[in-house]
Amino acid sequence: MSSSPLLRLQQVSRIYGEEVQVHALDRVDLTINVGEFVSIVGPSGSGKSTMLGLLGLLDLPSRGELMVEGTPVGDLSDHQRSRLRGDVVGFIFQQFHLIPHLDARRNVETALLYRNLSARERRDRAMNALATVGLDHRHEHRPVQLSGGEQQRCAIARAIVTEPRLLLADEPTGALDSTNATNVMELFRALHDGSRAIAIVTHDPAVAAAADRRVSMRDGRIVADDRLEGGDRVAGFGGTIGGLTP
Repeated sequence: MSSSPLLRLQQVSRIYGEEVQVHALDRVDLTINVGEFVSIVGPSGSGKSTMLGLLGLLDLPSRGELMVEGTPVGDLSDHQRSRLRGDVVGFIFQQFHLIPHLDARRNVETALLYRNLSARERRDRAMNALATVGLDHRHEHRPVQLSGGEQQRCAIARAIVTEPRLLLADEPTGALDSTNATNVMELFRALHDGSRAIAIVTHDPAVAAAADRRVSMRDGRIVADDRLEGGDRVAGFGGTIGGLTP
């Protein structure tokens, strides 16, 4: 694992409202390095969603500094921040946000539409991403023809096709049954190859335990930052996985 800082929050606060202020984040310090697999956990109202918006460069701190690879994000224009987000972050959501009338390959290709690639390059990269998640044989199927687990794998392929340095997942197993949730977390472990950071925001202890590091939040603050050790953490879902299921 690299020790190179990818994202760093220094004394970051996010405050909403004027007359009545709500401190969604309160003086948070957090560094995520290249190669780390981090889960961010906490009850409702703990600041997880606000943290997600900052890590994904969708929002800016009210106070403090957010840096990506040493660059202060607050110094960038909206266009520069949007471009940096597209280069650095791959998003995975609880609801898969696939386009209904496009097949799996074309859904993955949507992440490449504004990257000055030829149609063939987009197609080849999309197929490679689908192969990585074990879904290339279903590339001509539309979302309605895919199971929930397959739809989430398609969404993961769309996130990794741009080769982001951070995979940022928001409750990625929340819409899945336990079997497919286990398989998706096994896939995240397989994608944890040291070339990127993975950060999962979740309320599920079993999902959190699949990571190597667990950041616990409460009332807008980080209350614990633990390194997790052990063997097959994904077994917490109910056993070692022999392969992905439809």
